[in-house]
This record gives sequence, structure tokens and C-alpha cells, in this order.
Amino acid sequence: MSTIKQVQVTFDCAEPARLAAFWCEVLGYVVPPVPEGFATWEEYHGSLPPEDQVRYFACSDPSGVGPRLLFQRVPEGKIVKNRVHLDVRAGTGLVGAERLAVLEAECARLVALGAVHLKTLYADEENESCINMQDIEGNEFCLD
Repeated sequence: MSTIKQVQVTFDCAEPARLAAFWCEVLGYVVPPVPEGFATWEEYHGSLPPEDQVRYFACSDPSGVGPRLLFQRVPEGKIVKNRVHLDVRAGTGLVGAERLAVLEAECARLVALGAVHLKTLYADEENESCINMQDIEGNEFCLD
């Protein structure tokens, strides 16, 4: 039996600090405290050699319940559809028109942050509505 109880979700990306800031807004996450001796993360990153500046950036759930998110800079861009994606649970427990209204309102909020609305999947006999989206670097996620 495994003793692992925590999971970190890692994103390959071009701009780690920018993508972390986006996901902090989406999920209500926070960035870790700035290292001692620095007033801001920008100041800290500016003190590093150019090759080490903002190679990674993390954020976490302030309640400690959700997984830590790590964003690591990679040289290549996104080419194909994600094999793994986040489901942002905005409509948990809601059904029908009420659920759709909550999802559409959250979609509008995220689009204002730079996300892209790909497609709304409307409720049918088997599934409730959900919305397919992309973050500011093109990573797919769902509002459900």
C-alpha cells in the first residue's frame, strides 16, 4: 500500500511567473513567501544569473487541501493536445440552467484574465454541462 498522500501538478511553459499568476487568480491560490532579503519575487529573480531567472515558479492552495502547482520553463512550445488537464470544479452540486449560468459566469471571468473559451458542452441525458477552455499558454482545462 502506498504512503504517498500529496500530488504536485507540473506545467511545462514559456513564462512560469505569468502562468502561475493566472492560475492563482483562477483557483484562489497563493505564491510562496519571497526568499529572505528580497522584497519581491521580481527582485529575487533579477538577482539570479540570466540562465536561472524564472526557470520555475510555484503556487499553492492556501488551505493546504489542493495540490501544489509548479510551472517550469521549457524551450519548446505546446504542440498537441494535453494528455492530462485540470477540471476546475465551478459547478459542483448544481444542475441544469443554474449550473450552466455559474459556468458561463466563471468562463467570462477567466476570459477576462486571458483564458480562451473553446467550446460549451451542453447537458444531455447522461452528462451535465461543462466548458472547455485554454489557459494563457494554450493548456486545456475544463470548467465543470
